[in-house]
Amino acid sequence: MIQPQAPGLDLHHMSAIVSDAQTNLDFYTQVLGLRLVRLTVNYDDPSAYHLYFGDRLGTPGTGLTFFPYPGRKAKVGPGQVKTTKLAVGEGSLGFWVERLAKFGVPSAPGLELGFVDPDGLEYEIVPSALPPHGEPWGAVVPEAHAIHGMAGVRIQDGSGGETAQTLHALLGYQGDGERMQTPSGRTTVDLLPSDPEMRGHGGTGSVHHIAFRLPNDDAQLQYHDRLYEEGFKVSPIMDRDVFHSIYFREPGGVLFELATDSPGFGTDVASLGTSLQLPAQYESARASIEASLPKLRLPGEPVEVKL
Repeated sequence: MIQPQAPGLDLHHMSAIVSDAQTNLDFYTQVLGLRLVRLTVNYDDPSAYHLYFGDRLGTPGTGLTFFPYPGRKAKVGPGQVKTTKLAVGEGSLGFWVERLAKFGVPSAPGLELGFVDPDGLEYEIVPSALPPHGEPWGAVVPEAHAIHGMAGVRIQDGSGGETAQTLHALLGYQGDGERMQTPSGRTTVDLLPSDPEMRGHGGTGSVHHIAFRLPNDDAQLQYHDRLYEEGFKVSPIMDRDVFHSIYFREPGGVLFELATDSPGFGTDVASLGTSLQLPAQYESARASIEASLPKLRLPGEPVEVKL
């Protein structure tokens, strides 16, 4: 089995499927107070947006990203992410209780401060004594109470222990098989025992994949080679412009991505999320792609202005 190459890989981002781009954009910027740091298209399907939210800089560890695909509602089952945890400062829970109530955000049962987004994606806000991953975005929510980034995920695990083993041996997590965490304690992965006969399916309101952080291309190449040697069906290295990625399914069925911290979102911080950024291979078709995508009102624009 692969031995850890790092002292525990924290989360890089989470990607999920939602039903409507504007609803998604409004909720994550105006309710959760995150910054839209990149507006692009699905690299494998330019007919759909890919929206990236995070802190002021799009720092790895703060990314929540979404593919809007109207369709059937998801049902969470084994091999799927059930909950994404969001970290805030230790003194901020009261602020978030009031804010979520103010906007009428539905709560998620069984969680101390859990809620669901407009598509039913489940989150939990958790206090953290650790510093933020990067620079919290304070344009909507006061910086003192802003979301720091991801604190972890809960997975419906039907693997019979193999998911925990993979997290330990491959990604450097420690724990008892029910709660796995990085040695720093920054990121936890809770494994909820699930009967493999439980039926679930993807769709709107489901997490498509979770990504873990790698520092650079060299580390990614090492992981790619070792995953292949150990029999994992690992993708080729894919250039996502702002990071490089490889994908594989862990034994329980969740799609894992290993994404590099670099090259990042660039130095023009003020312009992040203010226009449609297309992958190079689609730039020649910009006019037809823009015409086919739903029009969006971006944060800070007057209501009558459309992209």
